[in-house]
Amino acid sequence: MTTETQPKPFMNPYLAGFLLGLVLLASFVITGRGLGASGAAKDAMAAAVIHTAPEYASQSGFYDAYFASETGPFRSWLVILAIGVIVGGFISGASSNRLGLKMERGPRINKPTRALFAIAGGLLFGLGAQFGRGCTSGAALSGMAVLSTGGILTMMAIFGSGYMMAWFFRKLWI
Repeated sequence: MTTETQPKPFMNPYLAGFLLGLVLLASFVITGRGLGASGAAKDAMAAAVIHTAPEYASQSGFYDAYFASETGPFRSWLVILAIGVIVGGFISGASSNRLGLKMERGPRINKPTRALFAIAGGLLFGLGAQFGRGCTSGAALSGMAVLSTGGILTMMAIFGSGYMMAWFFRKLWI
């Protein structure tokens, strides 16, 4: 006789949103800026370019700020934040019996196609984060917290484009 442990219920979404707001407030108070994951990727990539191709980086004006501050990928608090999110997610999944590898998909899509769409969507979102000067956390969440017009427009664009594109892909999920 095997007994499977049931996963713990999810946190109350209102409490989770309130706690996220406290984390965002603490970020503004402690660091003077909001949260954002795309900044961590940019800092890590800049450090990788500087260490692997220093001649190229020294000729590009983009990397001047990174040379001036002598930052490495782990000296950026955003990189430490991103690592903490990954480790925290792993700990949360393990402690609530939700840790595992699975691919959620609709009945009309196979696993390779679902994986291809997920990778393409992630790449497009990363590219959009660079064009929009931030990801949903940085541009939308942190921007809206300070009533930035750009943050509000970014959030409207993210959700609006999501709703518009959902119509084209809905048959894969229902």
